[in-house]
Amino acid sequence: MSETRKRAKYTLEFKMEAVRLVKGGQAVSVTAKVLGIPKASLDNWVKLSAKGQLKGAGDKPVSAEQMELARLRAQLARVTMERDIPKKSHGVLRSGITVKYAWIASNKAHWPISLACEVLGVSASGYFEHGRRKKFPKPSKPGAHKRMSDEALLAHMRAIHAEVKGEYGWPKMWKELVARGHRVGKERVRRLMQLHGIRARCKRKFVVTTDSKHHLPIAPDLVKRNFTPTAPNQVWTGDITYIATDEGWLYLAAVIDLFSRQVVGWSMQPHMQSSLVTDALKMAWFRRQPAPGLIFHSDRGSQYCGHEFQGTLAGYKMRSSMSRKGNCWDNAPTESLWGRLKVGRLYGQRFATRRQAMDEVIDWLTFYNHRRLHSTLGYVSPMQFEKRWDAAQRLKAA
Repeated sequence: MSETRKRAKYTLEFKMEAVRLVKGGQAVSVTAKVLGIPKASLDNWVKLSAKGQLKGAGDKPVSAEQMELARLRAQLARVTMERDIPKKSHGVLRSGITVKYAWIASNKAHWPISLACEVLGVSASGYFEHGRRKKFPKPSKPGAHKRMSDEALLAHMRAIHAEVKGEYGWPKMWKELVARGHRVGKERVRRLMQLHGIRARCKRKFVVTTDSKHHLPIAPDLVKRNFTPTAPNQVWTGDITYIATDEGWLYLAAVIDLFSRQVVGWSMQPHMQSSLVTDALKMAWFRRQPAPGLIFHSDRGSQYCGHEFQGTLAGYKMRSSMSRKGNCWDNAPTESLWGRLKVGRLYGQRFATRRQAMDEVIDWLTFYNHRRLHSTLGYVSPMQFEKRWDAAQRLKAA
C-alpha cells in the first residue's frame, strides 16, 4: 500500500521572495532550482501574485493593496533594523558570508529574511540555497578527495620510503603519491620530508672499473651521446660493476634498452671474463629478439672488445659502438644505473655470500624495471613507458 506524499507547505514570505526573484529578471527554472522548489509551483505563484491572490500556508489571499502595505512596512523595518544592529555585530558580520547567513537564521524570528538579506548585502536566494545545501548535502562524487592531514600523509610517505628502501627524494616521493591517487602539493611533500628526516640515500663517489689498456680493435662511437632513440631495440648499452661480499667480489654486467631504460639482460659471476658480458647479451637477445642493425654501445673494456663478445654481436647482426677513451659520460645511462642500484639498495649492506648479493640485485632489478619511477621517462617505470608506447602504436595502426 503506497503512502500519500505530503505536499510541502511554504510561508507567504518565502513565496513572495521567490516571486520577487523572478520579477527581478532571474529565470523561473534557475530560481526553482536554487530554492529547491518545483518549477510548476513557482510558475503558479507568479500567476497568483499578478492577480493579487498569493497566499501562504493557512493564509488568506493577499490583495495588491496589502502587498504594497507590506512593502512599506518592510521599508520601515529596514530603517529600524539598520539602526538597531549593534556595532559589534557589524564587525562580526563583515567576516564572511557564511557568518551573515548564520546571523540571519538566528534572528529570523525578529526580522524578515528578505529584509535581513537586503540590509546585510547578501541575496535571499543565496541564503535559501545555503540552507538547502546544509540540510541536503550533495553526495561526494566518485574519486573526490578531501585534504589529507599531515599525519595521514606522513604515514603514506613513510610506507613508500620503506617500500623503496629509502631510494626516493622528494620529487619522486611526490610523483609516487600522486600516482597512488593522493592529491598533494610538491612543496608540502618536500617540507614534510625535511621536517621529519625522510631522505633519499646519498650518492657515493664514482669509481672507474674499465680496463682499456689493451691492443684489441676499437669500434667507432655511433651513438655520440644521443641517448633517446625513437623506438625499442634500436640502441642497447652495456657495462660492468662489482659488489663486495665476504666470499669475494661479485661482478654484474647489464644490458639496457635506451628507449625505455629497461634492463633487458644481465649476468652475475665471480670473475670479469668475456663470458660475463656475453651471457648478459645472450639473455637480452633471447628476451627481445631484435631485428638486425641494432647498435650495442659500451666502453672500451677488454671484455667488450674481445673476440668472444664481438663474434656474438656479429652473429646477432648487431653493430658495435664504443665510448671515447676516458670519457664516462659517453656511457652515462649505464653508469647512472649503477649509481641507482648501489645508492638505493647496496650501500650499507654486508653480504655473507655471493648468493645473498645476487638475490638482492635481482630483487632491485625487478623493482627498477616494473615499478621505479624514472625522471627521464616522465616519472613512470621502464615497463610502463614501453607498454604505453606499444598501446600508442596499436592505436595508430587501428
